[in-house]
Amino acid sequence: MDSFNRKTPLAAVLVGIQLPKVTDDENQGSLAELSRLVSTLGYRVVGQMSQKRSSQRKATVLGDGRLAELASWTGGTGVVGPMVERKLHKAALKFDKNLPAEEAEESEIGDEGPEDTEGSEAPKEKAEVVIFDCDLSPSQLRNLESATGATVLDRTGVIIEIFSRHARTRAARLQVEIARLTYVAPRLRETGGGEDRGGGGIGGKGSGETNLELDKRKIRDRIKELKQELASIAVEQDNRRSRRNQEISVALVGYTNAGKSSLMRALTGSEVLVADKLFATLDTTVRLLYPESRPKILISDTVGFIKKLPHDLVASFKSTLDEALNASLLLYVVDSSDPTFRSQLEVTRSVLGEVGASDIQSLLILNKVDRLSPEQRAELESEFPDAVFLSAHKPADVAALRLKLIGYFETDMVDADVFIPYDVQGAIGEIRAKMRVLGESYDEKGVVLKVRATDEDLERLRSRFGLK
Repeated sequence: MDSFNRKTPLAAVLVGIQLPKVTDDENQGSLAELSRLVSTLGYRVVGQMSQKRSSQRKATVLGDGRLAELASWTGGTGVVGPMVERKLHKAALKFDKNLPAEEAEESEIGDEGPEDTEGSEAPKEKAEVVIFDCDLSPSQLRNLESATGATVLDRTGVIIEIFSRHARTRAARLQVEIARLTYVAPRLRETGGGEDRGGGGIGGKGSGETNLELDKRKIRDRIKELKQELASIAVEQDNRRSRRNQEISVALVGYTNAGKSSLMRALTGSEVLVADKLFATLDTTVRLLYPESRPKILISDTVGFIKKLPHDLVASFKSTLDEALNASLLLYVVDSSDPTFRSQLEVTRSVLGEVGASDIQSLLILNKVDRLSPEQRAELESEFPDAVFLSAHKPADVAALRLKLIGYFETDMVDADVFIPYDVQGAIGEIRAKMRVLGESYDEKGVVLKVRATDEDLERLRSRFGLK
């Protein structure tokens, strides 16, 4: 189902499940974020509802009364119909590697006590899609679709669909496809009653593969092919990255839509994609800081993070996040006008910790300060005294950040005099390209350049050209 092929976007109703440790504000903030995700996907949100639950393990997630209310939005019966799929015994389910063990118990889990419901809007129009702000198991998806008569998606499904639409490079498309197939595999269902494909195995004994088993095997084979192809691309990326290892690099990291791409464009003067959408950037872009500094500083823009980011996507995009892992400095970019930016910052740090980038030196960038009142800015300056406050759309703020970055790396540099004889070719060009020249003088034997550079660069230069 693709709303882009329709003149009118599909109508969607959002459903939040508030667990005991989740506050009302956190629940509403998560639903607001889901609404933006759904809008990015091209759907039209016509309403939302929420319910407090002690867990999400009930077969329909919601209580019976709330399920009936949800069905009033979609025109469904509110009752789970008989399953078409054949029901396996618990012992059989435990041997299915594609199905979580908890699935064996879900059909027997009943209500967990009195329902604690939150008020919701009265249905204004029929919703064609129901989207839950949590992950749903395969059986929960089937039960909810049966009760509502509508297409049901969970948060992970929405995110993966957005990723698949925004992926542009071959590497990003492969990464998204692996995550999508990993998500889809356990959610396959029988469509024809689970008939066997025909004859059995060796000697014709036993039954053959069912349609479901065959489809799952095809998915496993496809995932294997994609991973092999991605591995070959990763080798090429590693080679390019290794060639840049001698360069100073800065990676922009942060929550999706925090303004990383706008800051990237402002710092580098490049025409990178800037859009007011979640996950507008999925591919790592590397550009030189502009105007160019000596030594050169590379700036890279990375994929944004989000709460409840599927682990499969984190794993799939590890090669993209490796750009952050190999950076000399991380700029944590946050939208300072967003009241939830503190929790967003924690999500960013948590995900980077998963790929081993938590120990890299970092600088906090509070972006979009032009949206703050003077009082709000003063409070944040008191709370984050070491942060950089800026608006990516103000040239003066961006210029100040550029100087701060140059100054940051110069603290690890030393000033030295390098003598280059006139008969040594290429050394002066190498110095001017990679080091900051503070002064120069000439005599009858050669030129003396006073430079600012790291000890490693100076040693490399002297070794390469035989200088003293």
